[in-house]
Parts: sequence; C-alpha cells; structure tokens
Amino acid sequence: MRLLLVEDDDHVATALVAVLSRHGFRVRHARSGSEALDALVPDGAEPYRVVLLDLGLPDRDGFEVCSRIRDRSGVPVIMVTARADTRSRIHGLNLGADDYVTKPYDMGELLARIHAVARRGAAPTADRAGEPAPAGWVAEGGPLAARGVALDREGRRVTVEGREVPLTRKEFDLLALLAQHPGVVYRREQIFSEVWRSGWEGNGRTLEVHIASLRAKLALPALVETVRGVGYRLVTETPAETPAETPVGPPAGPPAVSPVVPPHEPATQPPAQPATQPPAAGSDR
Repeated sequence: MRLLLVEDDDHVATALVAVLSRHGFRVRHARSGSEALDALVPDGAEPYRVVLLDLGLPDRDGFEVCSRIRDRSGVPVIMVTARADTRSRIHGLNLGADDYVTKPYDMGELLARIHAVARRGAAPTADRAGEPAPAGWVAEGGPLAARGVALDREGRRVTVEGREVPLTRKEFDLLALLAQHPGVVYRREQIFSEVWRSGWEGNGRTLEVHIASLRAKLALPALVETVRGVGYRLVTETPAETPAETPVGPPAGPPAVSPVVPPHEPATQPPAQPATQPPAAGSDR
C-alpha cells in the first residue's frame, strides 16, 4: 500500500517511515505543503491510499493543504497534529479530513486508523480481499465503470460513455460514496456524516437536490435509487427491457361460434305452421 507522509520534522518522519515500512507500506515523504500537492499529481504510478498530514508545515497551514487535496483528490487524509482542541478537530473534519490523530499517539492505534480509512476509501476492484468486483463494474486502470459510467477517484473525474461530466465537489463525493458498495442502501444520516461531515438534523432538501442534480447530469435517472424512508443506493444492473403489458381482466370465454351449414346440405327450415282461421260468425266457441 502506497502512503504519502507530509511532515516537516525529519526526525519524526524518519521514525514513522521505518515503522510504516516494516508494516508493508511504501512511503513517500513530503516536507512541505507544496511538495505534498506536487506528489499527488497523477504520474502513472500506484495511487496513494492514505495521506498522513501534519498541520504545522513551514510553507502553508495544514488545513489549507487538506482543503487543496480534497479539491483535487478523493484520497483519504489523516491529520496528525499536536492541536488537540475540539475546534481544530471539527475544522479539520469539515475541510474533508477522514480522521484526526493528536500527538503523542500510540503507533498501534495509528496503524489501525490508517488501515480503517484505507478500507473506506478503497475502490471495489476484483483483487480487493479476494472478492469479485460487483456486477456491472469493471476496473479499467483505476476508474470503475458501470453502465457506461467511469469514476476516477484519484483524478476526481466522471465520464459517461467517454464524455466527461462536470460535477461539483459534493456531487462527486456523493457518487463516490455510493459506488463503494453498489446495491447497499446508505442511510441519510450516514451520507451526511460522510459527505457533508455533519449530522443530518433535517438539513432541508439538501440531499434530495444533490441527488436530483447528479441524476440529471449523468442522464441516468435509474442509477441512484431512492429507498423511501431510508436512504439511497447505487443500482449497477442494466434495466431489462420491459415487455408490452397485457391488459389484466377476467379470463376470456371461448370464442362465439356461428353455426356453419355444410355446403352440400341445404339449410333446414322449420316446418310451416298452419294459419289459424278466425271462427265463423255465429258459431259456437
């Protein structure tokens, strides 16, 4: 697993790189915010699975770096800092950090948190945990495809049948979240927690508006399904063609059959009835 460590203190970085390397991570060390942003430019190599971001950087504030990372990439970010106050934690999470670890920390706990956010941000490819890719999704050099939709998490790009579709940051994050587990229903509260980094608490029609916009931009209204009263899920199966509906009603009886007269037999006429004569005048009845 490839990891980007953003830390200006070389002594701290050296110790971290040694431990992380022993646990199978391939670590790149960036000493400044600018170096970290440059490292995230796609270069054809394996994308980073996690960014460990120190907030006390020499060239720019770590919060700004986190915001810049989130604008260009969906890679999970763990803030590692001595700022333990609640306001800093909330600010970092609202900017898009996936976790917030304060110094001093236990190395075992940090490793567990790294693996946890890496699992949440991992794309559902065929080699993940030995499981097959979900039906309808195909890994193509990183992006995932479903019904003509390609989602590139690292580049934060979405295409439909090869045509790039511009999405807002929240629209992309919403689609990426639902795409982590196609077919699984995400509750409204969970979506707000993951995408908006806040509790639901009603939040008006914010989620509905973003879902509607996403469906319209992708021109695939059936891709995101509403589960009434619960939340939303991504539908990867291509809808089958619906056969023409047959009117529903009581079963029809046998067709009426007209009597057929064989051609060599004349139609039988009923015998003529004798005409009834009125009684003669004066006769007894």
